[in-house]
Amino acid sequence: MRKAVLATATVLAAGLIAGTAALPASASNDGPGDVHPSLRGDLVAYYDFDHPARGDSALERDQGRSGTEIDLVNGGADMRVRDRAYRGSGNALQTRQVDPAVAGNDDWKAGIYGQPGVRTLRPFNAVAGTTVMGWFKVDMDAPALNSNTADPADRFNAIGLAGVLTGDSDGHGVRALLELIDVNGELRLVALGRRIDGGNSQTFAADQPWQAVLPRGEWVHLAATFNFADGTLALYRNGQPLSGFYTRTDDPWLVNGPGPHVTTASDPRGIKIGGSFPQDTREQNPCDCRMDSLMFLDTVVSARDVEKQYRHMVRGR
Repeated sequence: MRKAVLATATVLAAGLIAGTAALPASASNDGPGDVHPSLRGDLVAYYDFDHPARGDSALERDQGRSGTEIDLVNGGADMRVRDRAYRGSGNALQTRQVDPAVAGNDDWKAGIYGQPGVRTLRPFNAVAGTTVMGWFKVDMDAPALNSNTADPADRFNAIGLAGVLTGDSDGHGVRALLELIDVNGELRLVALGRRIDGGNSQTFAADQPWQAVLPRGEWVHLAATFNFADGTLALYRNGQPLSGFYTRTDDPWLVNGPGPHVTTASDPRGIKIGGSFPQDTREQNPCDCRMDSLMFLDTVVSARDVEKQYRHMVRGR
């Protein structure tokens, strides 16, 4: 099953990269009903895990404007589970580590990967801002055991949620990412971004303990914004801003000089969800989690609109 799924994803990615395949149908002009009208025009990719691709249930159709289908890696259709993140939602995505004792490639995660870049994700090419948001339910108390080392007690230093890869990524390096990662010896929720391919990243970490932000077994709406024009980031929980701090106080994105400042003019190599390496060549930072309504936008969504989106979902459209 996994080989068949990956073969399908490889063919799809090749078409998207080369520009020879027809794009999947994107959302209507009105946009998905679960997305607030103020955000629909900037919605590049949106996954609610209620729309398997026709003829291949191991692929999830994009309800945003880009038509970027993603692969449900290793678990295929079994990764869609009945669990309502909010009123009106249907399926959720289940990601998880499968065997921490084996350096195999069997973890459940999702995404797409292609070289030199995924053409349908071109809105994130030379962009001034990006937003990643969605619903997350964590079922783990610490990063997973590290399947890539011989030490049976060694753990990864992060729990991957969702992000957009850089234009030169090996499947791990990101342009915009929501993640739980070790910051000064303590796991924290972060927005981690990189403006220039191959350049330095900046991280904005939440002040609150991560278990308070993401209590085990509880659905939480998270959003992260990346303003590449002025070098600022922000985090939100259930529609409200989270206080936090930058892990660097210098200028890692090189925005202090003359602008305009945008990301590298390269198409991202994909999207990663629930762990790194969506091409399934390595296990890294798996998330024993459920996720729903993942949104990737090519703008910095305002605090007001993040709250609107959250309320739009919890109150029902």
